[in-house]
Amino acid sequence: MEGGGGGAAPGPGRPAFEREGLELLQQTVGSLLASYGWYVLLLCAALYVVAQKVSRSGAARPGPRPAAPEEPDLVVKRQEALAAARLRMQEELNAQAEKYKEKQKQIEEEKRRQKIAMWESMQEGKSYKGNLKLNQQELESGASTSSTVSKPKANKRPLRSGGYNPLSGEGGGTCSWRPGRRGPSAGG
Repeated sequence: MEGGGGGAAPGPGRPAFEREGLELLQQTVGSLLASYGWYVLLLCAALYVVAQKVSRSGAARPGPRPAAPEEPDLVVKRQEALAAARLRMQEELNAQAEKYKEKQKQIEEEKRRQKIAMWESMQEGKSYKGNLKLNQQELESGASTSSTVSKPKANKRPLRSGGYNPLSGEGGGTCSWRPGRRGPSAGG
């Protein structure tokens, strides 16, 4: 009853169900390799190439190498130089920040002065825009006289005469436009 009906007798030490499972595994693996064997082979080759590249890049990667110990004095000097460079850069950055803050304070103070002047001129009944322009011109002239001397601009002549009208046809040169005749067309 326990014996396999049409199959081979189980070997010594192997039960029948284990043998059937092994045969089933061989059949499925065999059919998969028969159907997709070339794909599996190409996949294995690609994995091998990728593994080789990864191992090479890991070996060539720069980093601490325990095989070549460095002199402790050189390491200390390098770290001190790095710290000094960082400190110097931080001081420069702090100086630039202070200059920027001073500049912003000056700009804010100038805006405040202009607002006060504008308010005072409005209280007196004057045009605040005119005073604002005068104040700006005074500031600019004070700044420009200290740095450079401005040249007076030469008198420029106008591009066209004062009586030029493009629709009248006068003074425009040889080209002139004339409107067409009114009335029905002459064709017929």
